[in-house]
Amino acid sequence: MSSKVLFSKSINAKEVVRIYKALGAELPGRVAVKLHSGEMGNQNFIRPEMWKDVIEEVGGRAVECNTAYSGARNTTRKHYSLLRAHGWLDAFLVDILDCVGPDITLEIPEGKMIKKNYVGRNMENYDSMLVLSHFKGHPMGGYGGALKQLSIGLASSFGKAYIHGAGEPEKKWTADHDSFLLSMADAARSVVDYFDKKIVYINVMMNMSVDCDCCSVAEDPCMKDIGILASTDPVAIDKACLDLVYASNDPGRDHLIERIESRNGHLTVKAAEELGIGTTDYELVEI
Repeated sequence: MSSKVLFSKSINAKEVVRIYKALGAELPGRVAVKLHSGEMGNQNFIRPEMWKDVIEEVGGRAVECNTAYSGARNTTRKHYSLLRAHGWLDAFLVDILDCVGPDITLEIPEGKMIKKNYVGRNMENYDSMLVLSHFKGHPMGGYGGALKQLSIGLASSFGKAYIHGAGEPEKKWTADHDSFLLSMADAARSVVDYFDKKIVYINVMMNMSVDCDCCSVAEDPCMKDIGILASTDPVAIDKACLDLVYASNDPGRDHLIERIESRNGHLTVKAAEELGIGTTDYELVEI
């Protein structure tokens, strides 16, 4: 059975709310809203103004996690300072999920590379999740979207190193590359299971650089904005975004495609589908 992916060419805060409502998927209980705070110096990350209305719509709490590399977000103290500098704390409260330990260990018996995932202790405070993703390139994953937010994005600082190292955190920058991509799919499966699929995904295709929002020095966007997508299927929404890039006639799309393909980014989507997280068979519905 195919999954439904809604699509709008308009990109603004009100449209994010409209596409969420059009999906008709309820998020029960206490809602965590995963976003990306943007590394200090990054010019491409999506600003708080884009997400504020939808966070209010779901009555959720914005959540983030600390990083596994040096920078402005690798400790809770520095991360909150960065959140303040980027305007997030002016818009709403943000819960850094791994601000206190110990981590929660999520088992992944079906995992292709890793059998455990480590997420922040504060994830226990939530019953469902809205995953807000900025679709763009990524220097290691090829691209960043919903599956990256579910995996690397929601892992604790230690968990990020564990995924990057394919189970050996001390090898976070030296592990076999495809093993890292497969580990991302494994970690995503664990979060989907944790919330029993009570997750909605929104991807915004704007400011599409070949680099991620985690890069303090990132290339400027290489192609024009495309739109907003929403789904209850993280595999389908990421595949739809990839297909929209490939179908574009924008002169910068080849640069982004080279980044995706040179890092074998499609492998994460394929592995996530094989793990039963979702399907690449989707229906794109423009609203």
